Amino acid sequence: MTTSPMHAPRRRGRSIRRNLALAAIVAGTLSTGCTSGASAAPQHDDQARLRRDADAITALGVTGVQARVVTPDGRNLTATSGVADLTNRRPVSPDGYFRIASVTKTFVATVILQLAGDGRLSLDDTVERWLPGVVHGHGNDGRAITIRQLLQHTSGIHDDYPDYTSAEDFYQHRYDTYTPEQIVARAMRHRPDFRPGKDWSYSNTGYALLGMIIQRVTGHPWHEEVRDRIVRPLGLRHTFSPGTSPKLPQPHAETYQRFKPGEPLVDVTEQVSLVSNGEAGLVSTTADLNRFFRALLGGRLLPPTQLAWMKRTIPVGKAFEPLMPGARDGLGVFSRPLSCGGTYWGHEGGDSGWITATGVTADGRRGVTVSLSGANAESDDHVLHIEQAESKLIDDALCPAPGRTTD
Repeated sequence: MTTSPMHAPRRRGRSIRRNLALAAIVAGTLSTGCTSGASAAPQHDDQARLRRDADAITALGVTGVQARVVTPDGRNLTATSGVADLTNRRPVSPDGYFRIASVTKTFVATVILQLAGDGRLSLDDTVERWLPGVVHGHGNDGRAITIRQLLQHTSGIHDDYPDYTSAEDFYQHRYDTYTPEQIVARAMRHRPDFRPGKDWSYSNTGYALLGMIIQRVTGHPWHEEVRDRIVRPLGLRHTFSPGTSPKLPQPHAETYQRFKPGEPLVDVTEQVSLVSNGEAGLVSTTADLNRFFRALLGGRLLPPTQLAWMKRTIPVGKAFEPLMPGARDGLGVFSRPLSCGGTYWGHEGGDSGWITATGVTADGRRGVTVSLSGANAESDDHVLHIEQAESKLIDDALCPAPGRTTD
């Protein structure tokens, strides 16, 4: 199965989109909400489209969806669809917490670029400069890989991530953790996928290395630098690193996996993130992620030079293109074309049935975040249909609705 690695950071010789390669779940009730009291027709159109698009995702078998659009004047439009759990069939909360998985990479990239702006490192520094002896063996050479290549997935480092292979394996190992050194050591057992700078391939291990570099440069773990440099200044009160806690704060939806066809669904919500070393690991909400991405693209987190570096893109790999048509990779963010013209910026992520997608207009004024729980699929085509429905929600949220030519 062709899958997107940003949606499945864990694997043990299996598909890199295993979060979606599971049987479909029949979705339940639909609810919507809007936090603004205004009732103008364009806003109503935006709200109706958001509701329809969220419902279209659960119609494909996703358990629950929450989506939030924030407009340039600060209005929030929210929609939820499906159920938060399959036992009590609670409605999905528009303010629910979820594991954002690879969306964490944008936070890490922002810290790296801030450190570059402060003159504490250079994007042309080699990995060996900051982590001597860490990337070596089987053709891997930290002297030939730069920080910029780690950020842009052109390092060639091969991923070798742990994964749950069965329900029994999950119950036995869901509280296990791996250090970044252990994750990198697993990758070093393999030859590189290609010579540094000669191709593009999504690499979670590269961002584990970036987290290690942040700690070497600052003396603090990557998540503390994210907290001090991004979370606290922006007032992201619902964004944090859970550490070794296996639980999410309330409210949150449950998420599910079926490890083999015909087996019962497994509630995999309670677990410790095996890999939370710069490539994944943060918990957040749709409101916080919209605030972060709007601030980032609006120029409030990076100086103009570093933001320009972040937005210098290259094409993604051919295997990635069907899932993200027209996508180009910057430094910790992707650009994608809008149907109404122009491009938007964002990142996606997924972990154990969670799927998160974000988008913000190029000027940072309008943003959208959607969180899927229990995201399961039966086939390659089903995976593609879920991706297309998710992308349509983002595109519709960022393009003007009929009757709305501007915000």
